Amino acid sequence: MAEFSLPKNSQITPGTVWPKPAGASRVTEFHIYRWDPDTGANPRMDTYFVDRDDCGPMVLDAILWIKNKVDPGLTFRRSCREGICGSCAMNIGGTNTLACTKAMDEVGGVIKIYPLPHMPVVKDLVPDLTRFYAQHASIEPWLKTETPAPPTEWRQSREDREKLDGLYECILCACCSTSCPSYWWNGDRYLGPAILLQAYRWLIDSRDEATGERLDNLEDPFRLYRCHTIMNCSKTCPKGLNPAKAIAEIKKMMVARQV
Repeated sequence: MAEFSLPKNSQITPGTVWPKPAGASRVTEFHIYRWDPDTGANPRMDTYFVDRDDCGPMVLDAILWIKNKVDPGLTFRRSCREGICGSCAMNIGGTNTLACTKAMDEVGGVIKIYPLPHMPVVKDLVPDLTRFYAQHASIEPWLKTETPAPPTEWRQSREDREKLDGLYECILCACCSTSCPSYWWNGDRYLGPAILLQAYRWLIDSRDEATGERLDNLEDPFRLYRCHTIMNCSKTCPKGLNPAKAIAEIKKMMVARQV
């Protein structure tokens, strides 16, 4: 019989249970993933209690409250607090989402928080997105033209501009890619839903003149075709976008140019 073991330091252990805030009448319990690469210890789940009457309604408000008033060593990313930058993407209550737009009341009960799944962890709730950003750069996400630049701007009809709706809003938070089993298994070769949605955004831009080159770049058994329409990406996107549809449209473009 085959025997399998988890990689070193992958087993999560119980962590510190921090005291409840004195005098608090409304308290929400949080279990938060903690890991410090400098200690060599296994990751752990620390328990915190947040005074709801002294804290804003969002999960990010609670994490900031914990860092400011309980445990200053808690490490995470955040910036805009408006669901625009994508910095505070993490797994909350079993779903990849943005901490700044996820209300505590939407989760309910004990709120469990982990870093985005199946990504190397830098520390605590901070994932290493180096490969993710390199994959984004590989699709050359900028306007490519051969026509001489116009004296003002590249004009676009209203109808062509509307084709970009549901695509340009992507904030590269990586919630969709890190929810995709195909990306978990082949993340070194499969671009993943976020990057392919970005690729489609440039493929259908009427101002771009490199459609064939862009499709050639995606014509690969892994870069595009590892998508198995599991649909986790579309379900988890905090912006309500549909990466699975964008991937299907790219596949249709691949077929159309062969006909």
